[in-house]
Amino acid sequence: MLNKLKGAEERFEEITSMLYNPDIIADMELYSSLLKEQKNLSPVVEKYREYKAAEDTLNESRTLLNEGGLDKDFKEMVLEEYEQAKIDTARIFDELKILLLPKDPNDDKNVIVEIRGGAGGEESALFAGVLYRMYSMYAESKGFKTETLYSNPTELGGFKEVSFMIKGEGAYSRFKFESGVHRVQRVPETENQGRIHTSTTTVAVLPEAEEVDIEINPADLQIDTFRSSGAGGQHINKTESAIRITHLPTGTVVECQDERSQHKNKDKAMRILRSRILEAEREKQQSSIADERKSQVGSGDRSERIRTYNYPQKRLSDHRIGLTIYKLEQILNGDLDEVIDALITFDTAEKLKGTEQ
Repeated sequence: MLNKLKGAEERFEEITSMLYNPDIIADMELYSSLLKEQKNLSPVVEKYREYKAAEDTLNESRTLLNEGGLDKDFKEMVLEEYEQAKIDTARIFDELKILLLPKDPNDDKNVIVEIRGGAGGEESALFAGVLYRMYSMYAESKGFKTETLYSNPTELGGFKEVSFMIKGEGAYSRFKFESGVHRVQRVPETENQGRIHTSTTTVAVLPEAEEVDIEINPADLQIDTFRSSGAGGQHINKTESAIRITHLPTGTVVECQDERSQHKNKDKAMRILRSRILEAEREKQQSSIADERKSQVGSGDRSERIRTYNYPQKRLSDHRIGLTIYKLEQILNGDLDEVIDALITFDTAEKLKGTEQ
């Protein structure tokens, strides 16, 4: 591990020197690539230098103590310095192990979040709207931008389905554990007896796929146009601007009708299609790698029930990591950090276990 860290520091210094070279500055593609590599190495190199400084302090204070001949006060000071350096080196070493874990290549990408009503009819569609609002508010609190790609609203203000993009560096790293079945337990407004109903909503989180990530043959696409319609079938657009794209080899179907322009709807639909196909490929690869599955939070399967939102008890329970929090209102208003940080911490711990086996 220390050899790896030394190599990373040497590469960091090499890149830093190269970035001052006029020939490299003139080559924008190479310059950008080196800048990105330097940025990725920077946290590891900084932590490694912190480790070396703590180790130097540890060795120096150990040498002084071994040599002896120190007066009482100075010896106490050196001993205190030695004990602190011992704690620091152990802590920083553990932090370095985390930094050296393989990085998810999708972590910095934008994400497409798809929310669909499941079991529970209108109550499920209403909760889909609650989740859409929760994720939008959380994204805003992190400085991310959101863009609605497709929505199929209901007359009561819910969604049969809504797809939206969250843009910003690190968006996928914050949202990637949200895929799965979200269960809600509450008394619907239409319920006269005050009985608690249970319904489910499905969430899928897809890293945005660039054109370079996946190549789609135009001959494999069937593109249909139709008129956009609002909730209850009301026509909101008299021209055929809505788009339905079918990827024939996989049978993947995407609709988009939120924009008045057919071109914009097609662009949004293609973004969703690319991401869905790439995600399907990724799932296929991962299902054949049993060890990788073990190091994930849950299975990542959209059919897995991951979380329960219990309104009467003001409780959120994440079933994958045994987390229970009694502040449901704040969470539904976008205060998701405690939940997401716990999932990331658990995932990191599982991956560390995997490297130690």
